[in-house]
Amino acid sequence: MTNFDIKITRTDAPKAKPADTSKLGFGKIFTDHMFMMDWNSEKGWYNARIVPFENLSIHPASTVLHYGSEIFEGLKAYRRADGQVQLFRPIENIRRMNRSAERLCLPEIPEDIALHVLKTFVDLEKDWTPDADGTSLYLRPFMYGNDESLGVHAVHNATYAIIASPVGSYYPEGINPVKIMIEDQDVRAVRGGTGYAKCGGNYAASNRAGERAAKQGYSQVLWLDGVERKYIEEVGAMNVMFKIDGKIVTPMLSGSILPGITRMSCIAVLKDKGFEVEERLLSIDELAEALENGKLEEAWGCGTAAVVSPIGELCYKGVKYPVNNGEIGATTQMLYDTLTGIQWGKIEDTFGWTESL
Repeated sequence: MTNFDIKITRTDAPKAKPADTSKLGFGKIFTDHMFMMDWNSEKGWYNARIVPFENLSIHPASTVLHYGSEIFEGLKAYRRADGQVQLFRPIENIRRMNRSAERLCLPEIPEDIALHVLKTFVDLEKDWTPDADGTSLYLRPFMYGNDESLGVHAVHNATYAIIASPVGSYYPEGINPVKIMIEDQDVRAVRGGTGYAKCGGNYAASNRAGERAAKQGYSQVLWLDGVERKYIEEVGAMNVMFKIDGKIVTPMLSGSILPGITRMSCIAVLKDKGFEVEERLLSIDELAEALENGKLEEAWGCGTAAVVSPIGELCYKGVKYPVNNGEIGATTQMLYDTLTGIQWGKIEDTFGWTESL
């Protein structure tokens, strides 16, 4: 374990913790503290600190405001039945954030330091981790460039921070199947771009299609590739999987798809259960054919926020296709039960994914 020093300043005005966990929502309530540290191209990382939660103060010319030099992550801390708090595969989030940093020309953080500051911060805020079924403490690490100059160049100054929020279900529907619209106008990302990085620009660019879908009663959009506009990529804030004629098919990581931690966990669980998993190109034509001939048995999104979200309907060019009669399928339910069981410590973690504080 690293000896990286962290200065801790505790709040003198702690907030009351939510009494009704059924009203937590997602990302609306924040804990008492936040972690921050700074980076300079000459000094490296310095001034690591945990301070009372407060607004940020940045220069109006900061790089992040003008050129989008920003990345983030999302992971959760879970309250086990024995009262202890644990993390789920945090090192994978750290590694993905470093890949995002490399793509956006932001500084990487040594893995041991990143894990040390994350666990130190969560340990301080662990009492905010709710214990009701389906709840957790959502953790949002993020980094942004803050050079005080309008010139376009590599970042020379940056800030890394972590904030936390006790959360309930990401979707109001909970584990109930959601309706998804297949987007055929906008694109999310292209190979060679920033699709595999977790950066704010990817999400901002997706909002227009998301708003169109929401107005028609759909929870998310299903993206097609940005070149041929025919291959399935991912669902809004999640990766996506399909059970077609007994096999699990999920889009391959081509450089324009976010490599999800929940995605890789689903694949490991499925293979452990004996399913055949194919990571490959999946065209909208193949998917439509599977929908029409009844071979599409189940479909679901998977991501940190929602864990596993069954898809009950797909809409493409105005045609609505029910999936599994709009009901959650057995495979989707198994994945949800297995992953959440491991995350909340209800079943044995045979994969070695959880990490206690």
